[in-house]
Amino acid sequence: MQRSASAVVFAAGSALAAATVGSLGSARAPKVYQRLVTPRWAPPAGVFGPVWTALYTAIGVAGWRLWTRRAGRTTLGLHLGQLALNAAWPATFFVARRRTLSLAVVVALDGAIAAEIATAARRDPVAAGLLAPYLAWSLYATALTAAVRDPDNEPQRHDA
Repeated sequence: MQRSASAVVFAAGSALAAATVGSLGSARAPKVYQRLVTPRWAPPAGVFGPVWTALYTAIGVAGWRLWTRRAGRTTLGLHLGQLALNAAWPATFFVARRRTLSLAVVVALDGAIAAEIATAARRDPVAAGLLAPYLAWSLYATALTAAVRDPDNEPQRHDA
């Protein structure tokens, strides 16, 4: 029973903490997102909430499975590390408006999720599978981060 309770705290607590910190960084997202110059393949702003709700649910379930199956420090550390990077990205993109920094954060996030999937697959292939859509979305977010332009936050060109 103790192991199960600690698994819920680990899984739900870490995913909820990342979602909460990320949402604080995303508070200005609707206003900023509408002013960005986005590629044709960018989703409408209304897609992000439902997608992230589903992803955080899957991340939480994967974390619970990894904890209860004693996936080990490396895998659990990667789980917490990718959630920390996930929580940091909105602040770098929507608050600081530093596209290069946010691109570095999301690339690191991609690597951390991929590493977690690889290590998780040895102990619990189901948990690894639950994280696969998250990696796909993160890679999509990486491409989107690289493709957008922020006309309100770009250096002015002074052609002579």
